[in-house]
Amino acid sequence: MSMKFGTLYAYWTHEWTGDYKFFAKKIKDAGFDIMEISAGDLLTMSDRELDELKAVAKDLGLDISSNIGPAKKYDVASSDPETRKRGIQFLSDILKKMDRLDSRALVGVTYTYWPNDFSDLDKPAIWERGVKSVREFGKVAEDLGITVALEIVNRFETLVLNTAEEGVRFCEEVGMDSVKLLLDTFHMNIEEDNLPDAFRTAGKYLAHVHVGEGNRKLPGMGHLPWKEMGTALNEIGFDGGVVMEPFMTMGGKVGEDIKVWRDLSNGADEAKMDQNIKESLIFLKNAFAK
Repeated sequence: MSMKFGTLYAYWTHEWTGDYKFFAKKIKDAGFDIMEISAGDLLTMSDRELDELKAVAKDLGLDISSNIGPAKKYDVASSDPETRKRGIQFLSDILKKMDRLDSRALVGVTYTYWPNDFSDLDKPAIWERGVKSVREFGKVAEDLGITVALEIVNRFETLVLNTAEEGVRFCEEVGMDSVKLLLDTFHMNIEEDNLPDAFRTAGKYLAHVHVGEGNRKLPGMGHLPWKEMGTALNEIGFDGGVVMEPFMTMGGKVGEDIKVWRDLSNGADEAKMDQNIKESLIFLKNAFAK
């Protein structure tokens, strides 16, 4: 097997939701293998809607990955037992919807909530509670044949998992084949001493990769060492999803959460946005080729 390439639908939107059947066609036309969607949307979709989206994705030959950063009320690492219970149920319900959709990767900050408000700084206690909770919904994922990829994010978004090394330790403590890691080049650029080496550190635990430049532009528009990162991924035999997570336009909840305070697209219209992401995919495939 080889890597599959995808993108988050939100490249074209300003909200954490969208018409996925429309985006599926656009994403396929750009040359991708994977469409990443907002996992929370699955809970508001009927079985018929899930079946329709599954059929569209199948017809296009697209895989679907489901991405979430749960709200604080669903924090599986909360000091409040009821909040933890609610969070585990929330993620378990999402996993069951994913199974119907045939989405086989749940990715994001599922070991706590996102973005963190840093009101609780007892990292060892948060870590311990998170490990126990991840084991619980990890069992649901395992039974359904779904991989949970825990996203490592930077210090400004969480205090729990900031580096690949921390992620590996967390996965080792969870001790489940269904629970792996997601490394994101944007976050890595803030936290890791060496980006290719961080992939090597993650090794067998790496299940999913998010890619974007250090300012969240499309791969190839900035300074990150893409060829060297591709070499590292090939060294560890990575064959999971490589999903772009570019955020280049201001506005809406996406712009607010991601902190996009200026237009990074140079005033691109939709056609130019389409062209840019196609060119970025070609660049990335070349950089990550064996």
